[in-house]
Amino acid sequence: MAGQMTTVVTRDVEDRYRGFLTSVMLEIAPGVYVSPQMTQEVRDRVWTVLEDWWAALGRGSIVMTWRDIKAVGNLRILTLGVPAKEIVDADGVLLVKRK
Repeated sequence: MAGQMTTVVTRDVEDRYRGFLTSVMLEIAPGVYVSPQMTQEVRDRVWTVLEDWWAALGRGSIVMTWRDIKAVGNLRILTLGVPAKEIVDADGVLLVKRK
């Protein structure tokens, strides 16, 4: 099964994230990484590593997004960091709510 276009954006994080993310994705701009066909398994593993590191280091913010036809707006968004954000469904429209 083909993967989905996946994007990760980092802001104010340690250099280790850059090394890790460039091993599986292309850095198209500082802190912006893309993979045109990342499988769900690889995406899950990448997110687990990012979550673990962020829990230990707790600096900056990270956003991962990809197309998901089962999600509201056909877009899945995961976030870590400050300010804490929550993506909410407002009658089919995605909005960002700060926690």
